[in-house]
Amino acid sequence: MDLDLSPQLPKKLYGGNGGSYYAWSSSELPMLRQGNIGAAKLALEKNGFALPRYSDSSKVAYVLQGNGVAGIVLPEKEEKVVAIKKGDALALPFGVVTWWYNKEDTELVVLFLGDTSKAHKPGEFTDFFLTGSNGIFTGFSTEFVGRAWDLEEKDVKTLVGKQSGNGIVKLDGSVRLPEPKSDHRNGMALNCEEAPLDVDIKGGGRVVVLNTKNLPLVGEVGLGADLVRLDGSAMCSPGFSCDSALQVTYIVRGSGRVQVVGVDGKRVLETTVKAGNLFIVPRFFVVSKIADPDGMEWFSIITTPDPVFTHLAGSSSVWKALSPTVLQAAFNVDSGVEQLFRSKRTADAIFFPPPK
Repeated sequence: MDLDLSPQLPKKLYGGNGGSYYAWSSSELPMLRQGNIGAAKLALEKNGFALPRYSDSSKVAYVLQGNGVAGIVLPEKEEKVVAIKKGDALALPFGVVTWWYNKEDTELVVLFLGDTSKAHKPGEFTDFFLTGSNGIFTGFSTEFVGRAWDLEEKDVKTLVGKQSGNGIVKLDGSVRLPEPKSDHRNGMALNCEEAPLDVDIKGGGRVVVLNTKNLPLVGEVGLGADLVRLDGSAMCSPGFSCDSALQVTYIVRGSGRVQVVGVDGKRVLETTVKAGNLFIVPRFFVVSKIADPDGMEWFSIITTPDPVFTHLAGSSSVWKALSPTVLQAAFNVDSGVEQLFRSKRTADAIFFPPPK
């Protein structure tokens, strides 16, 4: 079966003067459906308010642009009001209710990547809104809502029918939503651009890994993530996830070339990726990237909270662990060729600076 791994841009699903919501379609990117992964993007204009909702999928949210506020209600717990900014990652387990607000002039853009294995539609998120024209309580009869909330019929109609917006609305500038609390960030958000680096190679690139150690909630989400910044014309070593995880990658900034090799040594993808593209690497397939001169940055989720990767080039590659005679036999070369091969890439791991 041929796999279509071509990078894709999202399509707008809904929105208005408060902002827009976009999603990647599983029909256009079949690997979403096959891998049970969903991907979407929320863009809020000034005073844009994404109405409270919950989802049928656990997710990782990543702030691509702007500053804003996120309201997160964990099951049986209080509302956490978190100040968010570019580079922030948030883990959103099943059952959380969220709202999002932008009071700045700059557009607030948030990426959502998540697991749809329990979703209504494989490869797509379904959100359930608490209010608005498509809110949950518009579907119940006045009697049921009145009984549930202990309200008179006229009050039910006023409360449920007043908000005519759908998903995203624009608030009056005088509306004052709850102010974020600094202690609410603890355990809820991690800024990947400011966090300690897990990998830092001069002229090559840098990595911050999001896992159960620095953001414990990702354990509940069941996903890990990383932010990778590849310097201009540098290369990311060919590698694969050795714990059967899928890798879903969103290009945050810049552009570059990518190749993916799968079963029987066949190259299944060779293309140029640029900011805004999303693409998926299937389980055990090997991927490598080379950045264009301006560099490239990407955010990925991996379908396990503590991913493990095997690299096929560089000082930490599997080749360095194999004995010389095994390499000679495997490549069918003499010891001179094997020694030349082994003498290369003894210092560079994962990222390789451009040739001098």
